[in-house]
Amino acid sequence: MTTAPLRKDAARNWERIVAVARDLVDEGTSLQLNDIARRAGMGVGTVYRHFPTAEALLETVAAPSLESLAAHGERALTDDDPARALAGFLTRTIEAQVTDAALSPVTAAATDALPRTTELKQTLRSIGSELLERAREADVVRADLTSADLVPLMCGIAYAANVHCDAGARVETARRYLTALLEGLYVSF
Repeated sequence: MTTAPLRKDAARNWERIVAVARDLVDEGTSLQLNDIARRAGMGVGTVYRHFPTAEALLETVAAPSLESLAAHGERALTDDDPARALAGFLTRTIEAQVTDAALSPVTAAATDALPRTTELKQTLRSIGSELLERAREADVVRADLTSADLVPLMCGIAYAANVHCDAGARVETARRYLTALLEGLYVSF
């Protein structure tokens, strides 16, 4: 299904709504469509025409990060070194989790407001599973590690980095935590 391009004024409104939502998410403020309309200087009906729910807007804010991760994952699948491919994908994932406040609530949500979000999340799960399976087949990660283990492990690292560090140190701290985790995952002893 294709949609017609937005008129210029509607496209500007859409962009303004998303920019205001991005600012609020980055501030740690929950998205309320009425508040976004006020902050964007437009009627609430305009916001609701573009985004029927706050969840749809949050998913739209997170979409560039999800798309970037999916593209990186697709490139990782072409890497001949399974350990490097998995580590690179997990590193990129953890960096995104600690730098994009929209990502964690969207990826943790049990249901999605937008079909594109569901598609991207399924793609990321599939890529992660395939990268892990390749690493397991190459005997470079523990045999008992499952793809279902990766999500809570990554969430734990992101949570720890977010709670225990200021914003400027989060990425480096998350990388350090991930390195420690990876050393525990790999068969090297």
